[in-house]
Amino acid sequence: MKYVVMVSHGEFAPGLHSAVKMMTGNRDDVLSISLKEDMSADEFAANFKELVKDLKPGEDQVILLADILSGSPFTNALSVLDEKGMLQDSLVIAGMNMPLAITAVLMKDNFDDMNALKETLLSEGKAGLTEFVVAANDDEDDL
Repeated sequence: MKYVVMVSHGEFAPGLHSAVKMMTGNRDDVLSISLKEDMSADEFAANFKELVKDLKPGEDQVILLADILSGSPFTNALSVLDEKGMLQDSLVIAGMNMPLAITAVLMKDNFDDMNALKETLLSEGKAGLTEFVVAANDDEDDL
């Protein structure tokens, strides 16, 4: 099975998980965990290890979505996946956002090729960043 696992500082990953759940439904293949304000990196690593304890190397794959590259949640999650022997079967993306997460959850099982999945996810994540411009209304009669 392919799992989408979200990690972050603060409540970002659990909050994003909650928002994604509203769009995709409650799913056992989506997990999230965060490094809270007064939590040590070692405590986060232990919590992450517990979160992924049932995932099996060689059987399961992880799509790890992190809030920022090289942050403590990112590096500790990679470390735990490596110890578990699952890093080589993982797709890791930093800079998660809602379009990226929804696409990962809904499309992950449509791709056997992880590179094609990666390109799709990165494209959706980038497309989700856009400026909305309000056109100026020069017609003062509408006031």
